[in-house]
Amino acid sequence: MKKILSFAVLAAILAACSSGPQYVINGKIEGADSVMFLLQKREAGSMVTLDSAMAYKGSFKIKGGPVKNPEMVMLTVRDSRMRTQFFLENAEITITGKLDSLYGASITGSKTQDEYSGLVKSMNDLGDKNTEIYNQYQVAAQEGDTARVADLEKQVETIQEEMLKVQADFVRNNPASFAAPQVLAGLAYEITGTEIETLIGVMDTAVANTALVKELKERALKMKAVEPGQKAPDFTLNDPEGNPVSLYSKVGTKLLLLDFWAAWCGPCRQENPNVVKAYKEFNKKGFDVFGVSLDRTKDDWVKAIADDQLTWTHVSDLQYWNNEAARMYSVNSIPANFLLDENGIIIGRNLRGQGLYNKIKEVLGN
Repeated sequence: MKKILSFAVLAAILAACSSGPQYVINGKIEGADSVMFLLQKREAGSMVTLDSAMAYKGSFKIKGGPVKNPEMVMLTVRDSRMRTQFFLENAEITITGKLDSLYGASITGSKTQDEYSGLVKSMNDLGDKNTEIYNQYQVAAQEGDTARVADLEKQVETIQEEMLKVQADFVRNNPASFAAPQVLAGLAYEITGTEIETLIGVMDTAVANTALVKELKERALKMKAVEPGQKAPDFTLNDPEGNPVSLYSKVGTKLLLLDFWAAWCGPCRQENPNVVKAYKEFNKKGFDVFGVSLDRTKDDWVKAIADDQLTWTHVSDLQYWNNEAARMYSVNSIPANFLLDENGIIIGRNLRGQGLYNKIKEVLGN
């Protein structure tokens, strides 16, 4: 009898051990009745569905796992763009909100999510201030108030630098947080490969071994090859007439701006007048531009060139984000640019507005 009991106890222990920790997601979404929710994550550039649940009268439950480490996932309404993102970990997580504003849902129960939310909250005030100043900048630009525009540009740059510092400080001050890689992934669009490696270096071993950090390490290596001080890699793409043009066919002028943009990119179109201004003022002194478009159609590309009066050399393979040159230069957001000297050495990166003008003036003089 004792043996039978012992086997029963052992079986129960083994069953408990094999089940391991799990995650439980309790959904309380107002307005969601007979709505299918998908638990998804991004993997190798595609969305992968981990689980799903039907909501009745706003309630649903998803139970699964375990997950090895906390990771960013999305709760998505099937066949729609309604979604919210959060950190999934082996815990009981509650998502409360409204269907028509799912992106703003409240998420509790995840320690990693709490850490990430704290950062987001600290960034909100800076983000609001940045938006307010940018709106003032738009008005000043329309009114032709150049002095006001210059002042507001400096204010925007200061706020953006502060936002970058807040994110970098989060990574440094939270080396054991699995939110740190996600923060660094966003920050990686604005900092150098060397800076990415430095921030990875402060992370605890378990965090640094996650898949996202491994991707960031690879990105950092590619970025270091196109940092200021490095020789710009050459490439050849077709111009609008279908003629192949290499970057190095234009290198040799005193300054060459390698400019990544697209007709569909609003910020690019807003920045184009600044590049046009610099081109008109400094072209005869040795400044030129080599535009690389991430467009998908020739018609959109050519129309934007004409509309924005971009009178320099343009090339593209019309492959959108798979653009050969963009991948070579680790361009993952636009506008992006690289300023090259007469020997093809990169001397500046992502210079915009007054910053671009000042750098050109510094090198070429008045």
